Amino acid sequence: MSKFTATVIRASYPLSVFRYRDFSFVWGSTTLVTMGTQMEAVVLGWFILTLTDSPFLVGAISAARMALNIMALFAGAIADRVPRHKLLAAVEFLMAGFAGIMLALIFSGRLETWHIFAIAVIAGMVRVFQMPAAQAMVADTLPQERINNGAAFNNLGRNIAILIGPLVGGVLFHSYGAKGAFMTIAALYFVSGWVALYIRSSSVSGDGKTMAPGSVLRDVMDGLRYVKGQQVLWATLVLALTFESTGWTFHTTLMPIFARDVLDTDSVGLGWLLFAFGAGAVAASLGWAMIRDLRHVGKLLIGSVLVWHASILFFSATSSFYLSMAVLTVTGAGFASMQVFLLAVLLGNTEAEYRGRVMSLRSLAIYAFAFGSMSSGAMAGFWGAPNAGYIVGTMGIVMALLLALVAPKLRRL
Repeated sequence: MSKFTATVIRASYPLSVFRYRDFSFVWGSTTLVTMGTQMEAVVLGWFILTLTDSPFLVGAISAARMALNIMALFAGAIADRVPRHKLLAAVEFLMAGFAGIMLALIFSGRLETWHIFAIAVIAGMVRVFQMPAAQAMVADTLPQERINNGAAFNNLGRNIAILIGPLVGGVLFHSYGAKGAFMTIAALYFVSGWVALYIRSSSVSGDGKTMAPGSVLRDVMDGLRYVKGQQVLWATLVLALTFESTGWTFHTTLMPIFARDVLDTDSVGLGWLLFAFGAGAVAASLGWAMIRDLRHVGKLLIGSVLVWHASILFFSATSSFYLSMAVLTVTGAGFASMQVFLLAVLLGNTEAEYRGRVMSLRSLAIYAFAFGSMSSGAMAGFWGAPNAGYIVGTMGIVMALLLALVAPKLRRL
C-alpha cells in the first residue's frame, strides 16, 4: 500500500460511519426535519413581525414553540420504552399535519395571530419527542468507538439544514408568501417521517430489549437520579440550560429585529445573515467530524461556548451588513462546535438504557429558550437589539466560566 493510499484511507475513516445503514437513515431523517424546523422558525418570526410590528411578539412566537417543552421529561422515558424509529416517524408525520393546518388557514383567509400561536404551542409539544428518539439512535446504530464521529456527523447534517433552511425560507416567503413557505415545510416534515420508517435498529437498552412495563413517572425519577450522580452529565446539561437562555436567542429571536431595525434589510437579507451563520456552522461541524479521534471534549465544549458568546458581542457593535455576515460565520462555528461536543459528551458518558431520558433532559434544557426568547425580545423592544445582544453575550460568558469552576470533571474530560 502506497503512502498516499494510506493517507487517503486514514482521512476518509470518519466517513465510514455512513456504512452503517441505520445510522445513515437516522442522519437523513434528522437533517430533513431540521431543515423544516429552521425554515419554520425564520418564516414564523418574519410573518409575526410583518403582521404585528412587535419585537416582543417575535420573541413570544419563538417561546410559544417551546412552551410545553416540560413534556420532554416524559418523552425521554417513552423513548426508552418503545421502538424509537416508530416514535420518530409518528412525530414527524404529525409535524407535517400541523404545517398542513397552517396552510389551510392561510388559503382560507381565516388565519389570525392567535391561530399561529395555538398551532406553535401544540406542534411544539409534539416536537419534543423528536430529539430524545433521534439523538439516542445515533448511539444505538453505531459501535461505542464510533459514537463521537456519529455525533459530529449528526450535527453536520443539522448545520447543513441551518445553512440552507433559513435562506430558502426567507426567499420563499419573499417570493411566494407564507403559502409557498409552509408548503415546503410540510413536505420536508413528511419526507423525514417516511425516511425514519426505514430505520431497523432502534434498541432501547444495552441488549436491544425494551424496558419492562412499569410507571413512566418512576422511569423519569430513575433518570433524574442517574444524572444527579454523574457530574459530567449534570454539568453538561446545566451548560445547555445556560446557552439556551442566552446564545440561542440571538440567531432566532434577535436576528429578525437586527435585520430590520439595525441592518435595514428585508426577509431575503435575513435569510443571507442566517446563511452566513449556517456556513460557519457547517464548516466547523465538518472539521470536527473529520477528526478521527476527538479528545478533550469537555474543555472544547466550554471553549466553544465562550467563542460563541464573544462573537455575539462583536456582532452587536456593528451596523455593517457585510461585516455582520462575516462575524456570523464565527458565531455559527462556535454554535456548531458546542453542539458537537455537547452530544459527544452526553452520548459517550451515558449508559444505553438511559440515553432517551438523558437526551430528554437535553431537550428540557431548551425550555430555558422560551424565557430567554421572551426576555430578549422585550429587551430589544425597550433598549434596542444591540443592547439586548450585549446582555446576552455577557451573560453567556459569565455563566460558562462559573460552571467551569464548579464542575472540574467536565473541564478535565
